[in-house]
Amino acid sequence: MKDYVSECQQMVKTQLEARDIIDPRVLEAFSRVPRHEFVSINLREGAYVDYPLSIGEGQTISQPYMVALMTQALQLKGTERVLEVGTGSGYQAAILACLAGEVYSIERLPGLAEESETRLVRLGFGNVRIKVGDGTKGWEEFSPYDGIIVTAGSNQVPEPLLQQLNDGGRLVIPVGGEFLQDLKRVTRKGDKFVQESLGGCRFVPLIGEYGWREEVKN
Repeated sequence: MKDYVSECQQMVKTQLEARDIIDPRVLEAFSRVPRHEFVSINLREGAYVDYPLSIGEGQTISQPYMVALMTQALQLKGTERVLEVGTGSGYQAAILACLAGEVYSIERLPGLAEESETRLVRLGFGNVRIKVGDGTKGWEEFSPYDGIIVTAGSNQVPEPLLQQLNDGGRLVIPVGGEFLQDLKRVTRKGDKFVQESLGGCRFVPLIGEYGWREEVKN
């Protein structure tokens, strides 16, 4: 039987600790969440390797390092309310569930949303709430958010997400072209939004009213 526990620990050591992931709470979360549970059985051989994997419907589960980098950038302490745009497999939501008080996640594809919700409940992540919708519009009902993380590449920073960010809150989002983006962290300071670049990345397109149109594909 495959030793996923050892593979997970090795992933944390060689892909995260060996690079620039230094937040001990983030490292602990990655040690706890069974990544192989978030990919199909035929892809589990590569569940802990440092590259993205297909989850169907043209979507992917991001490489572990990128998930960790984006998560660390939120600087979570444990009590925050966090919004995720792009539920996908639910892996990022599970990581956030270990680090924040409440997690709200939006997925535009109903099939993925249903699968992820079932998976997260089965694995015991009870502080995650998922809905189907246009993530570029955010989830106003539960705003403001202390952190917002967008797991798809946008051609702009969606205005509704900025407005749903708490004062002092952080938004992490890939922004750029259809194939390559710059990972940005936007921190709200009153009515001002301060942007930082965290490096280059590549994500599937963020589809929605304040993102790419439906016909844009990677």
